[in-house]
Amino acid sequence: MPASFAYLRCVTQHPARGRRRFAAAAFVTLLTLSVAAAARSPAPAQEVETAQAAVLRAERADADQYAAEALLRARMALTQAQALLSAKKAADAVTQAQLAAAEADYAHARSLDARLGTELQQRRAEIAELRQRLGVEAAP
Repeated sequence: MPASFAYLRCVTQHPARGRRRFAAAAFVTLLTLSVAAAARSPAPAQEVETAQAAVLRAERADADQYAAEALLRARMALTQAQALLSAKKAADAVTQAQLAAAEADYAHARSLDARLGTELQQRRAEIAELRQRLGVEAAP
């Protein structure tokens, strides 16, 4: 009985054709991975600008008064980040900028906490004074 093409499971292709497809698929995969990696890494200048904004936000929240050490660390890290950025050391500049932003955010939070704590004490003192005037005992 003669063999027919209908009984063959798959038709073999030329070997060079399969290698080209593999090479093209590998190229597309590598290109996609490199673009994705580039998109994930932050731009150094943008990170430094973010750190500057965080330091300014902390300064506006009176961090000089309430969290001076943290604000000083943030300013020093920002200065180092700017120097590293101008020296074309992008990875180190990003690291220092992120450190500066974290320190500035910490100083901002400490400042807000201290201001709100002071305000709370003032309100409690006002309430105690009003209760004393009215002759009302403090609630348990």
